[in-house]
Amino acid sequence: MLKTAVFIGGVATLLSGCGPKAPSRIDLLVPGPLRLDGVTIVDSENGALTPGMSIFMDHGRIVRITTMPTTSADPSVQSVDAAGKFVVPGYNNMHSHALAADNASGAMAMMLTEGVTGFRQMSGSPELLKARREGTLPLGKNSPGLLAMPGSLLLPFNTVSIEDTNIEIRQQKQDGADFIKIGLVSPAVFYSAIAEAKLLGLPALGHLQEGVDTAQASRAGFRSIEHLGPGDTVWAACSTQEAALLADALLHPAMKAPPFKIPAFIQNFMARRLQKLLINPVAFEAPDDAARLQKAFDTYSDEKCHELAALFVANDTWNVPTLVRLKTQELADAPEYQHDPYLPYIPKASVKAWREVTEKFIKLPPAMHATFREAYRRQLALTKLFSDAGVPMMTGTDGSGQAPGQSLAQEFDELAKAGLSPLKILQMTTLFPARFLGLAAHMGRVVVGGDADLVLLDADPIASVQNLHRIAGVVRGGVYHSRQDLDALAARVAAGNGFLRSD
Repeated sequence: MLKTAVFIGGVATLLSGCGPKAPSRIDLLVPGPLRLDGVTIVDSENGALTPGMSIFMDHGRIVRITTMPTTSADPSVQSVDAAGKFVVPGYNNMHSHALAADNASGAMAMMLTEGVTGFRQMSGSPELLKARREGTLPLGKNSPGLLAMPGSLLLPFNTVSIEDTNIEIRQQKQDGADFIKIGLVSPAVFYSAIAEAKLLGLPALGHLQEGVDTAQASRAGFRSIEHLGPGDTVWAACSTQEAALLADALLHPAMKAPPFKIPAFIQNFMARRLQKLLINPVAFEAPDDAARLQKAFDTYSDEKCHELAALFVANDTWNVPTLVRLKTQELADAPEYQHDPYLPYIPKASVKAWREVTEKFIKLPPAMHATFREAYRRQLALTKLFSDAGVPMMTGTDGSGQAPGQSLAQEFDELAKAGLSPLKILQMTTLFPARFLGLAAHMGRVVVGGDADLVLLDADPIASVQNLHRIAGVVRGGVYHSRQDLDALAARVAAGNGFLRSD
């Protein structure tokens, strides 16, 4: 049984190996010349504002930035009067499962409406990697760009032994995976996978395993920690009782490895059974696991946590908090989710399943609810501690359009609630992802030669995080989407889910 501490978004796709496949190759039109006039450019590196600028784009790249239009009226150039608007680089969702969603095209369209021009897909499969190679992924002008994708998640089913793990990683490398994502493997397999991936030139990242020493994982080269752990992994590292907590976790693995590699048809059956559990694993948590998390909180050491943060900085260990995913799990009964504005953009069957799981969460013992409420307060504080210490972090939601409360706009708000500045939040969704991916030369800033992925805002995003929500338009790959275009796109998604605007 999976624990609350580990939530594997899109695991059904990962286990079954069946990802969305388009019937034929998708050939996108080459974007023509586009010009935004009268904008204030926001420097994502230092927050500096440069007003009264014109940005000329062609073939998906920024060609010129001037104080005045470089050409007279030209019918071949799409010109947008953006006077009074602020321009920032396109947002990036660095923990998404959009391609694994039941309504993948709708999930990606909704990301575009909230300014997301790039995403890191955190659930992959041989089929999805093949579709990417063949150009048949369901990506088009109404979706963000795919920045990176792994192969299948490393689980006890495909990592029964270290030898099996190495074979799996080599196959993923051959299939074109951009990184190796680690899920519920044993500590021995965990460290072996990091070493094998490093040998092949692939970063290994994902979930810290129960019983794994967080500091040792950082030293081994674990590239990116998702969900602040998850569970009690990081909290054990911040506890004065770390050794005892790790020992107890080793006695209660999240998922025991079978003695042999499970056949594909059994994996498919298990995947279907896991669908509802993945909506909110906290609802299926065992009291003993929640008690261990509470013990970690009760023995918390601020000194140890600062030492851990310093180690992350020294080893360039990144974090993607996904606060909205943590919140929708640990505070699932919050009234705000029953009236979330995102509900019309989720398939009705998914909303029904989410409500059923929430009812199960509500019935958990009061002591568990108290631990989960404390967990979220502490996760906000931990995010602030990491930010202040200089730990590199990025924005992500873990959402795939299957439950409310997991939009990037809501993640911005939770990061602000944690105490991060508007500039830091902007950097976490623009500049920092570019650096993480090694693409800072043409991504994450509004500069000549940069990608034509931009967000037009109605107000200064450095003045308030709320202004990051005030989207007037989006440029994705050199194609301009006005506010009206984005609203119409969202309306189509809602209509496809069986909702009307009045719903």
